[in-house]
Amino acid sequence: MDRFESLSVLLAVVDAGSLSAGARRLRAPLATISRKVADLEKHLGVRLLLRTRRGLALTDEGRAFVAASRRILAELDAAERQASGDYGALRGGLHVTAPIAFGERHLLPIAMEFLKEQPEINLRLTLADRQLNLADERVDVALRIGHLADSALIATRLGTVRRVICASPEYLSRRGMLHQPEDLVMHDGISFQGFATAPEWRYRRDGAAFSIEPRAKLAVNTTEAAIQAALAGIGVIRVLSYQISDHLRSGALQELLTEFAPEPLPVNVVHGLAANLPPKVRCFLDWIAPRLRAAMAE
Repeated sequence: MDRFESLSVLLAVVDAGSLSAGARRLRAPLATISRKVADLEKHLGVRLLLRTRRGLALTDEGRAFVAASRRILAELDAAERQASGDYGALRGGLHVTAPIAFGERHLLPIAMEFLKEQPEINLRLTLADRQLNLADERVDVALRIGHLADSALIATRLGTVRRVICASPEYLSRRGMLHQPEDLVMHDGISFQGFATAPEWRYRRDGAAFSIEPRAKLAVNTTEAAIQAALAGIGVIRVLSYQISDHLRSGALQELLTEFAPEPLPVNVVHGLAANLPPKVRCFLDWIAPRLRAAMAE
């Protein structure tokens, strides 16, 4: 039994929440994943996981073993990086992830300038409107929009983005202007899924938050498709400010209900424990953080 592989399989299953989800994450047959977990439990002589109606639950022994496994794999990863020279020079690969539109608009131009300054570094930039697990997918740096869940990751605040409700002038001339959130129930809405912190149809009035949704007219699975539908006059959308800033400036979309907007969402760059960061990661963070703050301020 490859014990390091077994630890990786166990952590993937625990983080995914089930054996089947862990198998999908690892792109391996369910039977193989189930057998590896069973072999590990047999090797240890204890039960690590309990199958419940809601999924998997860790036993007391399982919780302790999972915590130790995370430390072991983190130390192994750090040792491999040090042996390969990552800690001694600004060279090698970097894996960075960000939401699609934010990455294309803000992060990519800054990252390309960084590569010109550091010719020995190779960058893999994964743009996805979902949150990648840094440990499972070996991500060095992630840009996250929204409130962060408690974790061992280190976060640096870059700024905030607003949640914006808008529609095309053509749609508003045809269906009428919105003056208060309650008007939404008489309007068509465009919804989308895929972004883990996608804006909800939430508002604030006199310090209290409440939620009102328009009638579901069109549902799509990408932000860009939702924006194109709004530009075509199909209905009302709620997106993040940077995703439609150009359309607001040009007048192609009109912002609505600004006085009822909820609190802005925080934007953070997150990474692993500072004690284990290679110089190339520290250098990248030092390069992008002030430049992203400036870009967002504009």
